[in-house]
Amino acid sequence: MSTASHQPATKPVAAPSTTGRTREGEQIKAVADTLVHAYGLHPADITRIPEGTATDNYAVVDQAGRRHFAKVYRTREHLDLERASVELSEYCADGSVATARAIRTRELELIAAQAPLPMSLWSYVPHTETAEGGLRGARWTAVGTAMGRLHSRLSAHPAAAPTLEPGAAVCDVAASQDRFERLIQAYQQKPQLGEFETWALQAARERQAILGDVERTLASLPQLTVQILQGDMAGPNVLLENDGVAAIVDFRPPAPGYLAWEIARLGCDPKSVLDNSAESWLTGYTDLTLSYRDANPKASSDDLLFSLRVGCAAMLCSAFPLSVPVERPHIVDAALEAYGQVRHEAALMLLDRLPVMEEALRETLR
Repeated sequence: MSTASHQPATKPVAAPSTTGRTREGEQIKAVADTLVHAYGLHPADITRIPEGTATDNYAVVDQAGRRHFAKVYRTREHLDLERASVELSEYCADGSVATARAIRTRELELIAAQAPLPMSLWSYVPHTETAEGGLRGARWTAVGTAMGRLHSRLSAHPAAAPTLEPGAAVCDVAASQDRFERLIQAYQQKPQLGEFETWALQAARERQAILGDVERTLASLPQLTVQILQGDMAGPNVLLENDGVAAIVDFRPPAPGYLAWEIARLGCDPKSVLDNSAESWLTGYTDLTLSYRDANPKASSDDLLFSLRVGCAAMLCSAFPLSVPVERPHIVDAALEAYGQVRHEAALMLLDRLPVMEEALRETLR
């Protein structure tokens, strides 16, 4: 994850080893060299931002006091896909969607591919917070409007025209059954389980046991819209300034997907679901769908009405982050553990209350 708004860490952190300090210093020097040679920008300060799973991220202040955000790619292998992601963000910005703008190199490239470090440089979006756990009040309407404008713009993207596809195909339930079975076996083969691993094993068993219910829930879905999406429409990638949306960031390469899933992925942000009463959260979600419809009037009412069902099913079919201790144990931390538990609880709550919530949404959208 990375955004163009995160502030440098202010909490005390353990001092790195001498070797760690040397590597960090070398990396910052390489960032500075890239900024000078590729962008003609002379940095006065470069600060590592802790967030970032696929990139190394830096807050940059130039000698004129302007702030920038640098994303350093850890490999040059997939720069064509990274470039396509930046191009998609620029396409949306050109259509008056609130996104962060990429700063072009001296050669007018979106990514400094041949520089000392492969990098993209972005306008810094100050004074913002992410939407993760922060959807409340007027923010629901603002987020719905921003997402509606985004999807309206993306519906015209030349990579793929919107089509209608069977809603039941939004999740491959059989593949999820197999995945949970393998995950359960992997945990059972471990000689010892930590506290989070013990919880993740139990959660995986719960998921596997209800996948039949999920499949039946999906079976009655009508055809739903598939079109080009932002690709990672999650709370951390929506930057809020007070009650407005300042920018949507971290686009993925243009690829078609179910519109209903992207609506639900943001609207059903797990922390926002659980930090409110079910009634209060549903009121907010309803406000989101109404403002979305106003901003994207061509959207099918079915995409909005059944977004809750699609979002609930997609969360329950996903093994992330239950699978992380098995597949990528080095990235497990307290934040990921907390997210895993919140996401699991939110998905189960949605499944339990889905009929009542869908009926309330249906009444509002009439």
